[in-house]
Amino acid sequence: MSDGPALRLRGVGFDYPDGHTALRDVNLSVGVGERVALLGPNGSGKTTLVLHLNGILRPTAGRVEIDGMPIDSANLTEVRRRVGIVFQDPDDQLFMPTVRQDVAFGPANLGLTGADLDDRVTRALASVGMTGAAERAPHHLSLGERRRVALATVLAMEPTMLVFDEPSANLDPFARRELAEILDDTRRTTLVVTHDLLYAAELCPRSVIIDNGTIVADGPTPTLLSDAELLASHRLELPRAVTLALDQPVLPGRDERSTSA
Repeated sequence: MSDGPALRLRGVGFDYPDGHTALRDVNLSVGVGERVALLGPNGSGKTTLVLHLNGILRPTAGRVEIDGMPIDSANLTEVRRRVGIVFQDPDDQLFMPTVRQDVAFGPANLGLTGADLDDRVTRALASVGMTGAAERAPHHLSLGERRRVALATVLAMEPTMLVFDEPSANLDPFARRELAEILDDTRRTTLVVTHDLLYAAELCPRSVIIDNGTIVADGPTPTLLSDAELLASHRLELPRAVTLALDQPVLPGRDERSTSA
C-alpha cells in the first residue's frame, strides 16, 4: 500500500455524453483511516463522483488514485477489490436466493472456496449483526436489514476503503441508529455521501461540500455545519429542532473514536 492518501482526485472533470458537465476540476485527498462526509444538494455531483471511485465512470479530465494507483484498465480489478461501494438501494447489490449466497458471491469470484469462503462470509455477516439471516431470502428482509446485508457483501471482499451512498435514506429511526453504530465501528477509510447533515455530524469529523460539480468547502464538520450562510448558499439545512454540539465531531452521547486506526 502507498504511504500517501487512500484517495486522491487531481483536477477531475466529467462530462456526460449529452454534454452535461457533472464534475469540474475536483481536487480531493482522503487520508488512510479518515472518515469524511461528502455533502451536497441533489444534482450536485455526489453520485457521479462516487462512480469514479471504482472505475464505473472514467474522468474526461484529471486523474483518480486509490492507494497511489491510478484507476485505469491495468489496475481496475485491484481497485474494485479495495474500494467497496454500498449503494443507496440495496436491491442493486442483492440478487441471489439467500443472504449467504449474496455475501459469498464476491469472495467466490476471487477464488475463495471451502472453509476459507465460509469463514469470510461468517465474519462479514457477524460484523453487521445479520448472522441469523444467512439462509433467508434477501427480499424478505426489511430495508434496514437489506442495507446491512449489502454492507456485508462489500465487507466480505475485505476492502481498504468503504463508500456509502446515502446510507440513512428511507430508514426508520431504529434502523438508522443500528447502521450508524456499524459505520461508527468501521476502522477503514470511509466516505459517507449524504445530504443528511445530522448523519454527517454524527459519523464524520471532516466534511466536504460539493455543488454544481465543484468542491466549495472542506473542513471540520462542526465548523461547516455552524455556518448557516454557507449551508443556505448550497441548499443545505439542518433540521430546525436540532441543536448541535458544534465543538464536537459527533453528537452528544456518542463516543469520540479515532479514525486513524
